[in-house]
Amino acid sequence: QVQLVESGGGLVQAGGSLRLSCAASGRTFSSSAMGWFRQAPGKEREFVASIGWKGGTTSYADSVKDRFTISRDNAKNTVYLQMNSLKPEDTAVYYCARARGPRVEVEVRAFDSWGQGTQVTVAS
Repeated sequence: QVQLVESGGGLVQAGGSLRLSCAASGRTFSSSAMGWFRQAPGKEREFVASIGWKGGTTSYADSVKDRFTISRDNAKNTVYLQMNSLKPEDTAVYYCARARGPRVEVEVRAFDSWGQGTQVTVAS
């Protein structure tokens, strides 16, 4: 019903930057909060950032606060994750997700659509 396609992942040196994009197809994108999660090998999927439907409210995991910025462009049905000052511990598969409602969510169970994931590798 709703498809999310991530792009922008890759290999980067520690201290570098990447911008992830998530393109959504569907008629309800603009009324839904969006989020980014990540999962490293052997670890649980963890919350990274989320943004409300209007884009004015955001939430970040403590581990990425002040380094990552989530944003959205509803006209383009796209959500972004700007990642700066990357660290090796940021290495993971990053997933874009759509929440069931319009307000910021941080729990996996609050999101009902997921992208396929994109690999981010930060070299030390």
